[in-house]
Amino acid sequence: MRNIPTVTKNLLIINVIVFIVSMAIGQVVDLNDIFGLHFFLASDFQLYQLITYMFLHAGWMHLFFNMFALWMFGCVVENVWGPRKFLLFYLVCGIGAGVSQEVAQFFQFYSVAAEQIPGFNLTDVSRVAAVNDSMINLWTTVGASGAIYAILLAFGMTFPEERIFIFPLPIPIKAKWFVMLYAGVEIFAVLGVSNDNVAHLAHLGGMLFGYFLIRYWRKNPGRRYGRDSGQQFFDNLKSAWERRSRKNAGTTSGGWQSNSTTSSNPDWDYNARKKARQEEMDRILDKIKRSGYDSLTKEEKDRLFDISNDK
Repeated sequence: MRNIPTVTKNLLIINVIVFIVSMAIGQVVDLNDIFGLHFFLASDFQLYQLITYMFLHAGWMHLFFNMFALWMFGCVVENVWGPRKFLLFYLVCGIGAGVSQEVAQFFQFYSVAAEQIPGFNLTDVSRVAAVNDSMINLWTTVGASGAIYAILLAFGMTFPEERIFIFPLPIPIKAKWFVMLYAGVEIFAVLGVSNDNVAHLAHLGGMLFGYFLIRYWRKNPGRRYGRDSGQQFFDNLKSAWERRSRKNAGTTSGGWQSNSTTSSNPDWDYNARKKARQEEMDRILDKIKRSGYDSLTKEEKDRLFDISNDK
């Protein structure tokens, strides 16, 4: 676990803990009823369920395959993107998968109602939903699969030519074909109107949201997230400090006119202080690069602020 990046590791831990807790208290409280994603027309639906449903699973195998894929591909993607960008991607795609599932359930609800109720139309949706509330409350979605499928897509788009093994295939295939294969299976399941109680449209929805998010980031490469943005800021700060130091040094050396070697720069204390500030600035910025801004002590943060504003 020590080599697993922070967000991936914490997601693995949280999902496993939530599953164990849900199994332990399942006879008393069904967490799926509270935190699973209900159909938005059902009385049990809550907005927060669009996030919480991602941390619940229907069984050990459901949990295992999702967490295995998260570990296998999430580690690589997080190491490339950084923790905050990876977490943002994971949550946005998970929410997008949940929204896709809600849309799919609405069309299912509308189709069934239209078949059984003569003259049924959109104005009747709320009334019919209220009458059948006990039934539609049973439409509950759980699992991280939508977000996981988005991680698979991210891996395939980031490393399209990378070869990976897929059981039971005896030979490795390129990541881009791997992603297309999984997407094709999901599309086939949707078109075949699968009745396996798997949220195939949620999987496709997670991939779709992931695809558009990655495309957006690629078109806006200047945007930075989390620690990357902090490092860029402090790199710029250091560059500005070095430019100002060189400018001040040039002004000092050009401002003194004397034939005496010892009097070419009489303010040795000033130069020593300036050099010490430069070295301290470099030390603090190097520490930020290695361990992040939060690793600084309060004194170091105050000192960084003072030096950066020292004219």
